[in-house]
Amino acid sequence: MRERSIGDVEVGAIGLGAMPLSIEGRPDEARALATLHAALDSGVTLIDTADSYHWHADELGHNELLIARALETRGGDRDRVLIATKGGRGRPGDGSWTVTGAPQYLKRAAEGSLRRLGVEAIGLYQLHKPDPQVPWAESVGALKELLDEGKIRMAGISNVSVEQIRQAHEILGQALVSVQNRYSPAVRTSEDQLRLCTGLGLAFLPWSPLGGVSRSSLDDAPQLPEAGTAFHHVAAQRGISPQQVALAWLLARSPTMIPVPGATRPASIRDSALAADLVLTAGELDRLATPLG
Repeated sequence: MRERSIGDVEVGAIGLGAMPLSIEGRPDEARALATLHAALDSGVTLIDTADSYHWHADELGHNELLIARALETRGGDRDRVLIATKGGRGRPGDGSWTVTGAPQYLKRAAEGSLRRLGVEAIGLYQLHKPDPQVPWAESVGALKELLDEGKIRMAGISNVSVEQIRQAHEILGQALVSVQNRYSPAVRTSEDQLRLCTGLGLAFLPWSPLGGVSRSSLDDAPQLPEAGTAFHHVAAQRGISPQQVALAWLLARSPTMIPVPGATRPASIRDSALAADLVLTAGELDRLATPLG
């Protein structure tokens, strides 16, 4: 698999967003572990998680523990895989999400993630979402303290504005290595953030990267938005899935782009991983330029 950089670490150009393996509608543990193992076998070396990726209120860190179990059974994979976890959100168990950006909360959350992952230091720790009740500089300052204490090796931020990226970069310097915002063929509202990340050399990890790309077949394309059919037509001409085309399109948007598609079965992540080596032509990229609606 082609690689891209997160800080001074090289990872596969396609990562795995592990959230679907732990939230509502999740697969059983055997299939979840099989999906994680299929990702590793396909060259995936970036796994994105969070302490809040769980379903019920009493299972904090479910996703982190699942990843730790998957790596325990695969020996040498642990050293070559970058686990990117997050802190700052919670799940009360009623389907809702909370946001807490208080520095002490974030530091306790990181220490909990450290224990669950069973590592000496978290490879990439990301502030999950800005808390409107806490000054941004204070939340980011907690990441700096974690870096200074050696509990995390690199820092990232998520769901942020251009100004928040600039401010975090001023506070963290080269230790800030990534931004994770929503971005996909259907949702392109973070174009300015992507442009800034490209200029600063920050990895951009789009969440929900396959948004807008239906799993319908080309036969169903007349029922899809006109822009959406373009991904299906390119896929049909190539003899591949529309999801591979979408991920390759994302990779072409910026040299710092590293998509982290979710998966709940081995076949899905194997298919997504193939996009890392798919290079679309200029004509195909022009065809895919119109935002999906």
